[in-house]
This record gives sequence, structure tokens and C-alpha cells, in this order.
Amino acid sequence: MGRMDGSPPCGILLQTAQTLIDTGEYRRGTAMLVHVSQESPAQTQARLAMVLAQARWWVAPQLYRFEEFPDTEFAHRINHQALALVRDGHVWSQLVPCGDGQQDDAFTIFSFHFPEGLDNSGFVGWLASLIKQQVGTGVLVICGQNRAAGGIYDYWACPPQCRDAVLDLITRLRLAHVAGEA
Repeated sequence: MGRMDGSPPCGILLQTAQTLIDTGEYRRGTAMLVHVSQESPAQTQARLAMVLAQARWWVAPQLYRFEEFPDTEFAHRINHQALALVRDGHVWSQLVPCGDGQQDDAFTIFSFHFPEGLDNSGFVGWLASLIKQQVGTGVLVICGQNRAAGGIYDYWACPPQCRDAVLDLITRLRLAHVAGEA
């Protein structure tokens, strides 16, 4: 039985993932879909600081915003410059570059691409919590997969007025790990 929103229950999704693994349809070396690790909070902190330092980090030069449209308009409204395309029932939302005069509800975008096989489990929650604690803003995160670029990647978004503080925090965390302070 599905959830009230019509999506399958989590158990079916996990069962489907296990079927992909069992049948060999999911081939990514020996990497698991999700890493399961038993570690202390200090070990988690050290591992995720290392993940941040090893990730390929990119900051978009322009602002982005969400653009919504009904599913009936999908074929002619999809923007090939969109970083993300997400569906909610009969409405699509795409994250696209802001045009002139479209600064309302804009976001600064940055991304992380992780090396294949790196255990980045918990990364989003860890970094989002640090950003909230130290900068005061929440973030938006959209994850995807590109096997040719190492596997999992994240697009992150924050308000433009918090851009410098968020990017400074990430830079400090990356440098602290390299210097052995993390």
C-alpha cells in the first residue's frame, strides 16, 4: 500500500534498490547505494570534514530561482539551462538562472561532487547544521548522480545576502582539514 500522496512506501523503494543490487543492474564497482557505518561523533566529524576537503566544489557565477509550470506545459516550458527539475504532483519546478529583473526569491548556488566510493553519508545534515549554527540561514539541497563525474553530487542554495558568510565558512572548514585542525 502506498502513502497518502500516492508514492510507494519506503519498504518498496528499499526492496527495489536491493533487487537492483541482487540482479547486477546497479553496477558501480563494490560501492553501496548508501553507506552504513558505526562510528563515534568524533569519527563522524573527522570523516565528514575529510569528505568536504576531498569534494570538488563549484560556485555558480550567477543567481538562480525556481520557475513553476503545470505538467501539461512540460514539453515547451522545460529550460535546458536548469540545474534541477522537480515534480510535485501536477506541477514542475525548475531551478534556472535569474534573468534581468528576476532577483526575487533568488538563490546563490554551489555544488559538491564526491569522489567515487567516498562515504559521504550524513554530509548534507552535517554541513547544513553547521551553516545554520554559524551563519544563521537554512539551505536548500538537491542531490543527483553522474557516474562519469564520480557519482553523487549535491547542489546547494542559500539566500544571496548570506553568500559570503556561507562560502567563507566552507572555505575555513576545507582549509582546517587540510591543515589538520578538523
